[in-house]
Amino acid sequence: MNGFMKFLEAKLVPVARKLDQNRYLTAIKDGFFAVMPLLIIGSMFLLIPNIPSEGYQNFMASKLGEDWSKYVLIPFDATMNLMTIFVMVGMAKSLGRSFDIDDATSIVTALVAFLILTPMTELVDSGQGLPVANFTATGLFVGIFSTMFAIKIFSVIKNKGWIIKMPGNVPANVATSFSSLIPELFVILIFTAIRIGFSFTTFETVQNFLYTILQKPLTNIGGNLIFLIIVVIVQQILWMFGIHGSNVTDGITKPIMFAQTAENAEAFAAGLKLPNILNYQFYTNYVNIGGAGATLALVLIILFVARSQRFKFLGKLSVGAGIFNINEPVIFGLPIVLNPIMIVPFIVVPLVNILLTYFVMAVGLVPLANGINIQWTTPPILSGLIICGWRGALHQIVLIVIDGLIYYPFFRAVDRLELEKESLQNN
Repeated sequence: MNGFMKFLEAKLVPVARKLDQNRYLTAIKDGFFAVMPLLIIGSMFLLIPNIPSEGYQNFMASKLGEDWSKYVLIPFDATMNLMTIFVMVGMAKSLGRSFDIDDATSIVTALVAFLILTPMTELVDSGQGLPVANFTATGLFVGIFSTMFAIKIFSVIKNKGWIIKMPGNVPANVATSFSSLIPELFVILIFTAIRIGFSFTTFETVQNFLYTILQKPLTNIGGNLIFLIIVVIVQQILWMFGIHGSNVTDGITKPIMFAQTAENAEAFAAGLKLPNILNYQFYTNYVNIGGAGATLALVLIILFVARSQRFKFLGKLSVGAGIFNINEPVIFGLPIVLNPIMIVPFIVVPLVNILLTYFVMAVGLVPLANGINIQWTTPPILSGLIICGWRGALHQIVLIVIDGLIYYPFFRAVDRLELEKESLQNN
């Protein structure tokens, strides 16, 4: 086991650290962090028209008309259905700062590049409009890549010194505007050339190209059970070395998982069959109950079963945070980090949760996650109730029990060793 741990530390940890420090992956993560409150609020409005009560439905229809749901779904349309724009704003701000570009310039640069690539649609009556579908999860990869490419172009031109420099007595905001002229011009010209170039291909637009060649295949991969298992194994191994595993992988996995969640949300809002078993809500609310490694069960075992004084104190310290899926106290306090005894259940438990949850959803025992974005700190049982109904909450209880049965013998071994240490110290 020690040899295996040393091998992983030598081969995997350096790669993980480089990924964690990559400015582009960091910007993607920051973009999703920035938009999370909007997505949570917007998607919660999906609950209002979908409360399973005939009396409630009739009451709302009598007050607001048969199409009453369209009124309460306005916040959903303004958030979830425009998520690409909001992710781009947060991402551009983060990436611009890494290139020493001010926030406003970074955001404007990313948005104009994206809008240049977005084709207008002819309206039936008259005029033109921007297709909203390009601002939903469908356009997410176009938004991500156009933001990265546009900010990089701006940075390259700026670093070459191809900017208009104003005298020192000119106000800073005016000087910034003029210094951005030439870099912005290059961004606009290059993206216009890209737009024109794709118009001569069979794809016609960048959106069609990226969705067909990249986003759809990646989404299919993200919906693959093996993909999620590999991601979770990598995350758990990184945690074993004290590296925040999801921080390393989120830049790659979040766009895929959020696209799947958004597809479920759109289907749920339209009353259609939900398309994706695997999505971000599946991952956060069933795989990692209590945090990475699904440690809520472990915390409860420590609280009620521990015999050593140190672990009794740790259980009291960890349970409050664990209920809200925060598990740093137990990961670093037990510790799980660099603990060869705990590595087995720490990896096995979330994998068991994946397989069991996938099975019960695939056979219809538990409904698929409805796409409602809830904060990752939402306590288990409540989270299952919101995204999958009472059967989802019940399934979380079952998982906690199963997780506890797996963790129990390993913790007892650790607790026994700690108790022996305390006995030697007291003697």
